[in-house]
Amino acid sequence: MPGGTMADVREDARVGTGQGVPGTGFPVATTVRDALYDRIVLSPPELALIGTRTFLRLDRIQQLGFVSRVWPAAKHTRYEHALGVLHLTRLAVDHLRATAAGEAITDDDARVVAAAALLHDIGHYPFSHAIEELGPPVPPHEAVGRRLITDPDGELAPILRDQWGVDPARVAAVIDPSGGPLPPGDRLLRGLLSGPLDMDKLDYLPRDARACNVPYGGVDTARLIDALTIAEVPLAEGSGGGGDGRGGRSSADGRGARTSGGADAGFPVPSAPRVVVGAKGVSPLHSLINARQEMFDNVYWHHTNRACMAMLLRAVQEALLAGAVDPAALPTHDDASLLALLADPAMPAPTRRLTAALAERRVHKRAVEVSARAVELYGRLGNLYFDPAARRAAELRLAEELEVLTGAPVPLEAVLVDIPKPEKWRTGVWVRFDRPPVGFQTLMPWRDVVGLGDGDFKRYEEHRRLIRIVAAAPYRDEVAAHWERLVLPLLGGMI
Repeated sequence: MPGGTMADVREDARVGTGQGVPGTGFPVATTVRDALYDRIVLSPPELALIGTRTFLRLDRIQQLGFVSRVWPAAKHTRYEHALGVLHLTRLAVDHLRATAAGEAITDDDARVVAAAALLHDIGHYPFSHAIEELGPPVPPHEAVGRRLITDPDGELAPILRDQWGVDPARVAAVIDPSGGPLPPGDRLLRGLLSGPLDMDKLDYLPRDARACNVPYGGVDTARLIDALTIAEVPLAEGSGGGGDGRGGRSSADGRGARTSGGADAGFPVPSAPRVVVGAKGVSPLHSLINARQEMFDNVYWHHTNRACMAMLLRAVQEALLAGAVDPAALPTHDDASLLALLADPAMPAPTRRLTAALAERRVHKRAVEVSARAVELYGRLGNLYFDPAARRAAELRLAEELEVLTGAPVPLEAVLVDIPKPEKWRTGVWVRFDRPPVGFQTLMPWRDVVGLGDGDFKRYEEHRRLIRIVAAAPYRDEVAAHWERLVLPLLGGMI
């Protein structure tokens, strides 16, 4: 790294200030006050990234989008969240490097994952995740982030190279591994940012709950981080738990060798270092998963927030189809500038009307809610999530049929279909016991320890995740009264 090794940086910090930033050892330059962690220390390399125009855009993007329409205090931003994820990642790295297998994380690794933590949302669109649900030509925000981080003429890459001493392409790959398989060490680092137990969720769940003043996001963050360690984990599909969390078992001989259960018992299987939890992390991890369920159920899927997101999604979709918005320009906007753009007179009429309705809080109302127990209807409507063009066609058809039914003109955007993203409920964390109870192994999947797997949490989601047909207020009652006549004919057609 420029100016010497990580050991030199730590020594400079010790001599100059008496302290270094946890995890990376960079010297402390300043301290900011945070709603969750009280104090977050920042170093000169971190401040250099934070001070770029690219990063400061995040301070103008609310973390929860339109949730503040329901919980007015929920106006915290992705800027705050990024600082929080950086803080937790550094603490986790600092803790992991002090464990028995901590040599798996090098000085360079520590800087790479800290930079990735700070920049993990750098390519995020305004108003949460809705816009990228449109699919091509709108790329995922991780892909946008990769481009921003690796652009040699951009603001970020020179800072990463010259002040952090890291390869921008490696930082980008830890955030967005779509370019190809990661080496084992970087897969370990990525697990701290994206996975069943990551610093992203450890920050946003308590932060969102605090801002909304709801009791659902409680997580024992300190205990979870203290429970982290590194172990060699089997890579073979099905070893140590299998795809459903109830398959074979694994064992450890205390020296890192792993064997899989079942028919392969006694034969070595490929393994790689992963972040795992000790016994004291079993219950806090359950709390983390439960907190995520409760926040989706009560906050993220709140009907007002979801209706606003459906309106924004259609407004952007109409603008893209009309060629009035360049998809490449969308990640340069913040919340306010995007709404201003969509309100421009040059935009198509449905876009302008939806944007005006959002600005004036004339939110579409629930007309029909469909649960997973209506199996065929739920499944066919749910498939529209994966085909935005077909969803728009269905919405246009609903407006046309409503116009025939009422005998009066109906705006093209009067009826919308809201389909929350199907979430992943991954439980693939491993638990390492120093003194395993009788019947347990030294190393085994968390899902086998607690008797709950991905499918259990997925079933809960499917029963609580509602698909809604929402309508502008003047049309809500008509849609609610005649929804079968309006919707069911579509089942044999485009749905």
